[in-house]
Amino acid sequence: MDSLGTTGPPATPSSLTHLSLRDSSEARPQNRADGRSLAGGWSRSSPEHGSVLKAGVRTCLQQPCQQTVRILHAKVAQKSYGNEKRFFCPPPCVYLAGPGWRVKPVPGQAHPAAETGPSVCGYMGLDGAAGSAAETQRLNFEEQPDSREFGCAKTLYISDADKRKHFRLVLRLVLRGGRELGTFHSRLIKVISKPSQKKQSLKNTDLCISSGSKVSLFNRLRSQTVSTRYLSVEDGAFVASARQWAAFTLHLADEHCTQGDFPPREGYVRYGSQVQLVCTVTGITLPPMIIRKVAKQCALLDVDEPISQLHKCAFQFPGGSPGGGGTYLCLATEKVVQFQASACPKEANKTLLNDSSCWTIIGTESVEFSFNTSLACPREPVTPVPLISALELSGGGDVATLELHGENFHTGLKVWFGDVEAETMYSPRSLMCVVPDVAAFGSDWRWLRMPITVPVSLVRTDGLFYPSDFSFTYTPEYGGGPQAPGLPEPAADADALLESIHYEFTRTNFHLFVHT
Repeated sequence: MDSLGTTGPPATPSSLTHLSLRDSSEARPQNRADGRSLAGGWSRSSPEHGSVLKAGVRTCLQQPCQQTVRILHAKVAQKSYGNEKRFFCPPPCVYLAGPGWRVKPVPGQAHPAAETGPSVCGYMGLDGAAGSAAETQRLNFEEQPDSREFGCAKTLYISDADKRKHFRLVLRLVLRGGRELGTFHSRLIKVISKPSQKKQSLKNTDLCISSGSKVSLFNRLRSQTVSTRYLSVEDGAFVASARQWAAFTLHLADEHCTQGDFPPREGYVRYGSQVQLVCTVTGITLPPMIIRKVAKQCALLDVDEPISQLHKCAFQFPGGSPGGGGTYLCLATEKVVQFQASACPKEANKTLLNDSSCWTIIGTESVEFSFNTSLACPREPVTPVPLISALELSGGGDVATLELHGENFHTGLKVWFGDVEAETMYSPRSLMCVVPDVAAFGSDWRWLRMPITVPVSLVRTDGLFYPSDFSFTYTPEYGGGPQAPGLPEPAADADALLESIHYEFTRTNFHLFVHT
């Protein structure tokens, strides 16, 4: 008898938390005569189709050839009034990554020399828009030094005729030749009329910025749009780019911790706090700095209110000579430098800055969609791409179930543990599957004193493969048990190691404890 254990999230009344099945026949899928699964019932591929899929899924796991679409955008957008056009800043951008984007020439067919550009083109607009040329912008993808393709929508805006308080961006990708790859949606974006000039209060946290959230910083000389430069990272160095922007994780820093060490500190960031900016892609950090509110090109030294979206701010490096204005993060054309500020002669609580050391801060969001078409050539678009957000292990005895929470689920999806297909049932808010027996991954595993981890992925009915960042670990419980002949004796500290594993839990790694 197997014993199950998990330290997953607590069960909710609406979720299935336990299956009490007396024999294995009750856990098998109930199918109709035509082979299709009943609505709300367990389903699994036919044996013939399953064996072909198994080999294909194994190839996808061993030789990843996935394609990833990543959309980056701001959390808020300022509304345009009348004939003005307040283009979204920073502009929404799209990155295409993964080896699957490379053009695969058809055998026996010459590849035209003129077709040397990107294999896909994109169109971005707002959801619910009429779809006219003025409301949809074409993205011209260009290859980056890191082999990713980059496209940017610089002229998108929302007019005052649109009365919505929230909207999403819609990205439509079309392959060379005209076949539609899919339609991808951004996260929700909040519409604001203008940056709040009032003193912020934690009673209204919609526009506040919390520690650990993602932000972007940009600078505009003399408030001119054409002079906008974004804090970014290129070739391992911080730069002020007129072309691309980067997202940074904003951490509340501890004055007593070394650089790069971020103890968990929750809460909203206030002016006067010491913070640290970490690039979300490269992990490169700036030294700890004190964030200051800016008003009329002066840094206010005595303000401690919460930071708000699209506020003007400055970043002061700690230390400096007594009585001086301190040094601040500044740009010089494309370089990021330090600016020596001067104390205000009339007001001791202010420091005089220059234009280049005044930054606008805004929260950012990103969403990634990954898929792999090497198993089949789907005729239908790859969207909606399922996104897994959490796993929940339930059940006991001979049957354990895993519930996948997320979005974009549908009846045509099957859950796979490594290269083993699981019996899957669909519900509107989740996918439920029966955890495969550990023997499916090797007959001798039950006698090994080590865990085995397998990736969790999804496969569509037509063979489209969706990888995920989640995995599942089968872990033997520590304790005595028969030793298979010919296997080495376990190390003296094996029980201690397994005991630590027994209590281990991470967000993306659930464990099934098997008693040996």
